[in-house]
Amino acid sequence: MLRVTCSVAFLVIATFPAIAQRVETVPAKPVEAVQPKAIEKTVRPRLATNRAPSVSEITERLNQNTVSVISGTPAGTYLAVAYDMSAVLDDAENLRVLPIAGKGSVQNVRDILHLRGVDMGIVQSDVMGFFKQKGELGANIDNRLVYITKLYNEEMHLVVNANVKDIKDLAGKKVSFDLNNSGTQFSSRIIFDLLGIKVEEVNIGLVDALVKIKSGEISAAVIVAGRPAAALAKLAKDPDIKLLPVPYTGALEDSSYLPAKLSSQDYASLIPDGQTIETIAVGAVLAVYNWPRDSDRYRRVNRFVDAFFAKFAELQKPPRHPKWKEANLAAELKGWKRFPAAQELLDKTSTTSAASTAVDPVLARQQASRAAPGDAAEQERLFEQFLAWRKQKKAP
Repeated sequence: MLRVTCSVAFLVIATFPAIAQRVETVPAKPVEAVQPKAIEKTVRPRLATNRAPSVSEITERLNQNTVSVISGTPAGTYLAVAYDMSAVLDDAENLRVLPIAGKGSVQNVRDILHLRGVDMGIVQSDVMGFFKQKGELGANIDNRLVYITKLYNEEMHLVVNANVKDIKDLAGKKVSFDLNNSGTQFSSRIIFDLLGIKVEEVNIGLVDALVKIKSGEISAAVIVAGRPAAALAKLAKDPDIKLLPVPYTGALEDSSYLPAKLSSQDYASLIPDGQTIETIAVGAVLAVYNWPRDSDRYRRVNRFVDAFFAKFAELQKPPRHPKWKEANLAAELKGWKRFPAAQELLDKTSTTSAASTAVDPVLARQQASRAAPGDAAEQERLFEQFLAWRKQKKAP
């Protein structure tokens, strides 16, 4: 009996380092216990029989190729873009894209990094620098939060009471910066600080804010969203509410914000016919948790990336959101790392495509013009980016 006990004890001690090693290599965001190989061995053979599948088998089958995208509120653009991905990329049981309404950019980052049911999400490009500086989510956030592609530019919409004539008139007044932890709140604080305008911040959703602007309870509301933002585009003409210009001053030139415009075509009830107003914009990014290559979640996101790149042209056609026309799969983001599966697909495409180094510069300028209509600075930036990219591809 003593000899058997000693043998068992020796076996436990000998096995402990391997157990400890497995525990230490578990990623910060837990992956699911069931891996693809286990599903292959247990679920699929059973489904091949004539009997009806069990509830647990159906559950496993439906979850094998489902990915989720945390987006935003119905007032903005994120939710519409996430729905477009679901509508175009869904392929029965081969791939399902599940859009989730979220609270905005900053909270979306936290959800991507911590919530087990969230694979990816739409965030603003300036949040990476914010979290790196703040340190709230760890020093290595750029290794855990990566991106698949830049989607488009989001414009700042400053909705005010008709009595407000200039953005400087908002000093000391109540202004809604949207919900707490939203991208709008984050960017609004930075922008108003750079412009030197101190306001009394309140945090309510845009729909409620519009009511309070009309009643005079607050003076303005900000929403950072890709034009046209649904909640504003559907507004009936109201003499008490208007959109106010946001100037692109020298204080903003060294920031991650760009000059932009809003037109009467975007908001017929808020901007007089044929007119435009100046504003600023920031990039929207499809971000994803950097799953380990050998995990089931990496396999699922990889499947999404394959479908996203293959059907990207469909996303740029009606009736999808007009902002898809601005998206550039190859655009690089300063301070961000790309999800490996997306980078590998881009590398493969650039290697196998002979046309990748022979694009007509005239055509490139036309594409830049379509991507940033009415925004000369952004058009020039996109064209310069193209020239640098082409030079790099031609280098031996």
